[in-house]
Amino acid sequence: MDSPSGPSSPPSRYLLMLESRAICELGAFYAAGPFLQFAPAGDGHPVLVLPGFGASDFSTRPLRMFLRNRGYRAHGWKLGSNLGPREGVEENMRERLEWIAGHYERKVSVIGWSLGGVFARELARHSPDLVRSVITLGSPFAGEPRANHGWRCYEQLSGRKADDWPERERMKQPPPVPSTAIFSRTDGVVAWQGCLEQLSATSENIEVESSHCGLGHHPAVLYAIADRLAQPEGQWRPFDRETGWRRFIYRDPTRAEGRRPAAA
Repeated sequence: MDSPSGPSSPPSRYLLMLESRAICELGAFYAAGPFLQFAPAGDGHPVLVLPGFGASDFSTRPLRMFLRNRGYRAHGWKLGSNLGPREGVEENMRERLEWIAGHYERKVSVIGWSLGGVFARELARHSPDLVRSVITLGSPFAGEPRANHGWRCYEQLSGRKADDWPERERMKQPPPVPSTAIFSRTDGVVAWQGCLEQLSATSENIEVESSHCGLGHHPAVLYAIADRLAQPEGQWRPFDRETGWRRFIYRDPTRAEGRRPAAA
């Protein structure tokens, strides 16, 4: 029998099996094209998108394509596959951020998927003068190092122990810029409890019904991203999930646990 999942353990095998939904969610992305045309348009500021562990810029192409359609200057990280904080990676990300900010002479919004979101938050912490906002997608910045199904692979590929992150407690604190954590309770790769942002005047959580591997192209995720990025600089407000159709798509992220996911 499958052991119960929780904030200190990886998601259940049932949820891991449901990660196959990501293929259907990619199809939903293309099918929802006409609907996504109604997503808020942007002001043209640059956006840096960081891929998840083991993935490259290829995985974020649908997201960047959507962002460009909404008027943003979307960029990949151009560092190949994300194999963790290996030598030179963090320095190269900072240089990439500095180049984009200097090229457009504007602050950069940073979106990170899974491990990419952990990097995004640290970029904002290191260079708050260059970062406009941070959005994370299923990023376990506040969770236990082994509360996911990828920690063994991470240790093999990165050459580091899963719990070998300096100042882990500091990582749980919101970065010094507006931040949004998008998560799914049906995430089959990382424990969703570790993907939650501490609430503050400039930080929030948005819940969606998605697989972990589909977060970067799920229509509900993309709409929420567009809504967050479209806010005027310096006028950040929490996501409004209560108005109109949104109440049926975006559930209350503070509700009690215990709901079993429906099969895709």
